[in-house]
Amino acid sequence: MSIVKLSAKDGTPVEFEDRIIGAGGMKDVYFAPDKSYVAAFFRTKQDANARDRLENIVNKYRQSIFSQTGGDYWKDLYCWPEKIVEWDGKVGIVVPTYAKHFFFQHGSLNSDSLSIRGKEKQGKWFASPFLKFGQLSANERGDWFSYLRICINISRGVRRMHAAGLAHSDLSYKNVLVDPITAKASIIDIDGLVVPGKFAPDVVGTPDFIAPEVMKTLKLDVRDPNRKLPSRQTDQHALAVLIYMYLLNRHPLRGKKVHDCDDENRDEELAMGEKALFIEHASDSSNRYDKGWVKRDNTPSRLQFLLPWMDLDELPYTILGPYLEKLVKKAFENGLHSPIQRPTADDWETELVKTSDLLQQCANPSCTQKWFPFDNSKRPVCPFCKTPFKGVLPILNLYYKQGSTFKPDNHRVMVYNGVRLYSWHVNRKVFPNEKLTPDQKQPVAYFQFHNGHWFLVNQTLANMKDITDNKKLVVPGAAVQLTDGRQILLSEEDGGRLIQVQLVQC
Repeated sequence: MSIVKLSAKDGTPVEFEDRIIGAGGMKDVYFAPDKSYVAAFFRTKQDANARDRLENIVNKYRQSIFSQTGGDYWKDLYCWPEKIVEWDGKVGIVVPTYAKHFFFQHGSLNSDSLSIRGKEKQGKWFASPFLKFGQLSANERGDWFSYLRICINISRGVRRMHAAGLAHSDLSYKNVLVDPITAKASIIDIDGLVVPGKFAPDVVGTPDFIAPEVMKTLKLDVRDPNRKLPSRQTDQHALAVLIYMYLLNRHPLRGKKVHDCDDENRDEELAMGEKALFIEHASDSSNRYDKGWVKRDNTPSRLQFLLPWMDLDELPYTILGPYLEKLVKKAFENGLHSPIQRPTADDWETELVKTSDLLQQCANPSCTQKWFPFDNSKRPVCPFCKTPFKGVLPILNLYYKQGSTFKPDNHRVMVYNGVRLYSWHVNRKVFPNEKLTPDQKQPVAYFQFHNGHWFLVNQTLANMKDITDNKKLVVPGAAVQLTDGRQILLSEEDGGRLIQVQLVQC
């Protein structure tokens, strides 16, 4: 096999094997001899505007994201083009090879009957109950907590792009690689970004993720001022759809309502565009389906994997917990046809992180999801396998210091054996994102169940105090028992947290 050798636009050498190893919607892909990167060439001619947009993505915006302090953090969240090349009259980009964990190791059931072992873990495999549970090996699936962390990573990646003034234009499970085993995610197809001041790329999105306003105006000329093009607001819609699908394994808009019985394409345009309606809308149930409708539309062999995910009564979106519940409603009721009201990527990241503190371990060792969000009930039950929690359930209500007083934080932490507290639990001004220092990533305290009682063990906090016990100092290495109503001060700094313990007997 011949090796093509050429110079990138920045003058650096590029080599690749003269054999197409993959073909996307717009590009042909070639491997470097050492498989460390690929060269992807556009099949159609790129005009001056397209070239200029690529130059900005590869140079200006890549530098602004990766060359700043903490830039290495983003290398795991993006597969960002590094160079521009030209060959045989075509424009191409050089992109790092995907990390090893983004390729299937076990593949599908029945000795990989679908022959996907070694192929990319496109997000579609993990957003459909039939594909996830009916086709994939159990070793590839992960649990509910892993998908929550995947959603945090995707939200964080989208938030950073938007902060730079960029939009993805085609955010979907086609362009996000996920690994439920490591809870990693990587946003790909970065070359299609919407760059400020540049003419928008040709792509408008992937079906299921195109925003209603884009779908509604799709047939208008691209230069028509009424045509809606990809933007940060259309990304916000796609992000909400992704999160809903990863956590609930169904599409938020694909319900039972039929808009045009005679024209399938027109029906699709209306259902995803002008007439789009949330399947779980609080006041309009016309697009809502029930278990009977799902049964009528699917064979028994498929049905066993679709239910209970497709049963809106069994697993409504409210099982996501109070923080995510409000964002889902905002995204698919208030913001569905009003882009300005959509939750931002920052909103999703914040509430997803808070939801991770609400997770409980399911008492059923056979539960496929293993985790579920606490629903503020005195007798919590796993919504996935219906196993009730039994025993003493410690709940930590967080307060934060502002001036001389402590105020409610609308943030709770569920306690289970071995769970740890970190700097972002100690002070609300610290948030677990790319800005964390190495010291801030280390645990500062942990919880342990011993002799029938729960304890909080201090590891590194210098000023931890038991307020209930006359402000007694709890030095590193010491522990304080969790009793109902006990108040524990973690930090006296501005933004510092006070814990109030609530013990629930289930």
